Amino acid sequence: MAEESETQEAPTSKLVFVNHLDGYEGKNIGKFLSSCVVGASLEEMEEEEDDKSVDSDILLKPKEGTYEVVGTVKDVSVPKPDWAKDAVVTTERDQLLEHLMECDIIVYDITEDPDQIDEATWAVSALHAEIDRFDGPKMFILLSSVMTWGKSKPLDPDDPEIPFTEDDYRRRKPHPNYKSHISAEKLVIKLGKTNKAKFVTYVVASGLTYGAGENIFHYLFKTAWHGQAEALQCFGNGMNVVPTIHVKDLAAVIQNIADSRPKTRYLVAVDDSQNTLEEIVRCVSTSLGNGKIKHITKEEALLSKDLEQADFDQLLVSLRMDAVYIKESMNIRWAAETGLVDNISSIIKEYKTTRGLLPMRACILGPPAVGKTSVVQKLCEHYKLHHIKIKDVIDEAIGRLEKSAARADQDENEDDDGKAQEDQELLDQINESKENNSGRIEDQYIIQFFRDKLHSMPCQNQGFILDGYPKTYPQAKELFATDDEEEEPENSKVPAYDRSIMPEVVISLDAPDDFLKIRVMNLPESVVAGTHNTEEGLLRRLAEFHAVNEEDNTVLNYFDELEIHPDRIDVTKETEEENKGIVEKIIKIMGEPRNYGPTPEELEEMERIETEKRLKREKEEKEEREKREAEEAAERQQRQEEWSSRLEEVKRQEQEVLENQSIPLRNYLMKNVMPTLTQGLIECCKVRPDDAIDYMAEYLFKNNPQVD
Repeated sequence: MAEESETQEAPTSKLVFVNHLDGYEGKNIGKFLSSCVVGASLEEMEEEEDDKSVDSDILLKPKEGTYEVVGTVKDVSVPKPDWAKDAVVTTERDQLLEHLMECDIIVYDITEDPDQIDEATWAVSALHAEIDRFDGPKMFILLSSVMTWGKSKPLDPDDPEIPFTEDDYRRRKPHPNYKSHISAEKLVIKLGKTNKAKFVTYVVASGLTYGAGENIFHYLFKTAWHGQAEALQCFGNGMNVVPTIHVKDLAAVIQNIADSRPKTRYLVAVDDSQNTLEEIVRCVSTSLGNGKIKHITKEEALLSKDLEQADFDQLLVSLRMDAVYIKESMNIRWAAETGLVDNISSIIKEYKTTRGLLPMRACILGPPAVGKTSVVQKLCEHYKLHHIKIKDVIDEAIGRLEKSAARADQDENEDDDGKAQEDQELLDQINESKENNSGRIEDQYIIQFFRDKLHSMPCQNQGFILDGYPKTYPQAKELFATDDEEEEPENSKVPAYDRSIMPEVVISLDAPDDFLKIRVMNLPESVVAGTHNTEEGLLRRLAEFHAVNEEDNTVLNYFDELEIHPDRIDVTKETEEENKGIVEKIIKIMGEPRNYGPTPEELEEMERIETEKRLKREKEEKEEREKREAEEAAERQQRQEEWSSRLEEVKRQEQEVLENQSIPLRNYLMKNVMPTLTQGLIECCKVRPDDAIDYMAEYLFKNNPQVD
């Protein structure tokens, strides 16, 4: 009996169809459902499980009785996701219908691809027509957009801040570009009323989705992450309230509908935020960029290549909505219940992780003139990292302080909370330090400049490569020291350090002094002029380098103690020009880039350069081929002429041989034959016989000279 009870209580899987499993929402919804146990949302969640972590265990550990997900894909060349049971690859609707008939729950998302509206309306109509063939009850969920509410009039003209709820769905007015969406919504609701026991339908009006790598807000995150734009763009005045929801929270709404079959057929899926577009843009800019935003007109926004018309429509919508049913009747482990702005830290972390945008940090060390700067420059170009040189860091920091100090002189008000005055005092201290140290800035200031630079948003986003700094053990220890005392474990043998700026890879370029001297001596005068790479300058710098890097007290020892073991490369063994071999070795050590890769413009430029190289190569090959053919033709002609000349010579020589061979015979004939023959012919002429030939024969026979 106990075994029978256990069998009855075991969860039963259900087959769920989700269109476009390789789309943003389809992928996240399908992946979420594939890890959800059927009926799990009906159970009360324990308090310790009710965390707001985006990386919840529910997404990572597959369990028995979970939803089995199948669906269509946009790109048939890409393999189906690991979490999906099957991918439907067919353009024939009769075949697609048979797949839909096998599923218990059908989810159609029409928010991303307008072409899916027609397929969704066909699917719900075709399923409705086949109700009599159903093996069991089926559910159809249409995932639509809050844009079908885009032009709805306020519930109270005197109080436009009253939010819309599910109960107001009959009063909704769509945005002009979303009329086909609302038609699909009405059809789905209508077809779900005829036989609710066998075929129940739902419409979910979703807010603008975010999270898991981002969708419509991706252009904001990407622009801020790159840090190349002066400011993030905000369309219009930015005062419009944008309804939003985390894509995993939207997936949880779908899960709850599938589990509970709610009586409410039209649901609004938005989080609790009432953020304006400006608040969202400013939040992303502050947390991921330089904190600046720029308002542009809608007309200017339409010129952007990164966004389409549908994106503008959604970003410029202004709706206050309240998902009453979801909050009161559903069990959701929220990823971002209070919205994007309040949860920006976890959302940025999720964005970077999903897209693999993890910073790369490296440090290239070595003696003077070993080639650190040229190697770092090529690595930064390859990985799109920031090149951190001591001179640049100092110049940038001093320039920033001078600019701030100048503002203090011009502005006597206290709007900057005394920041300008503090910068002026710091600048005075630095200048005094330079006067007391023969023009050199003390380490404490340089280290602070480096810390500020490495903690800057661009370095934290993309990463950096330190070029020859820190130079000494104490500099390294102070530069990477952590301000958080709690970060160091009690029993850890490794000292605490600031993990956000600590290099993952440390490379030491090694070379003996004699090699470096020869290298500098062979540099062109134009390269050496105005630099430290003179003979005197190199000797001084080498002496300083060896003085601060004693055998047991080098900067490399610091990294060794932290178990970040430096890789050593002997540059004397490299024969490639421009340190190509060294760069390739370091690239193998550092691994693949962790960024967006080339931009469309860069790809176009790379393609253009590659095309030019190919055309040049083809032209050179053609010229080489033509040259070779011409040489072969000339060689053939020369050989033909030589052969003809030799043939003529052979003929001449043969003629001479024949002539030489004929002389004895002629002499014999002239001496022994011709006289008798001549006399015979004379006699023949005199006698005139009837048969001259017979007469001559007889004559020659009688008068044949006897020759010994």
